[in-house]
Amino acid sequence: MPKALPTIDISAPVCCAPVAAGPMSDDDALEVALRLKALADPVRVKLMSLLFSSSAGEQTSSELAASVGLSDATVSHHLTQLRKAGLVISQRRGMHVHHRAHPHALQALCAVLDPDCCT
Repeated sequence: MPKALPTIDISAPVCCAPVAAGPMSDDDALEVALRLKALADPVRVKLMSLLFSSSAGEQTSSELAASVGLSDATVSHHLTQLRKAGLVISQRRGMHVHHRAHPHALQALCAVLDPDCCT
């Protein structure tokens, strides 16, 4: 059984020196790894793509489930992982939960991986 990564708060955008800047501390490497782990699933990558390309800027769980052809419960699980990583912002309105991508979190992650990506 694979070793579980420790649980830490990664809801804020990653903030550390770029990977190419030199050896990272263990804590910084863990924060980056946990965010990448949240994106290490094709369904989650597709959900992020759908949220970024949404004309309304957000979608409900049911809309996302229909788009990826999975159950609401499965999509909800994936969105929870993305939300825990700070990549998705969710807000309940009445009977529906609306989700939107957190662009600053993704930009910060890109900057950590490649300092020249967002210039």
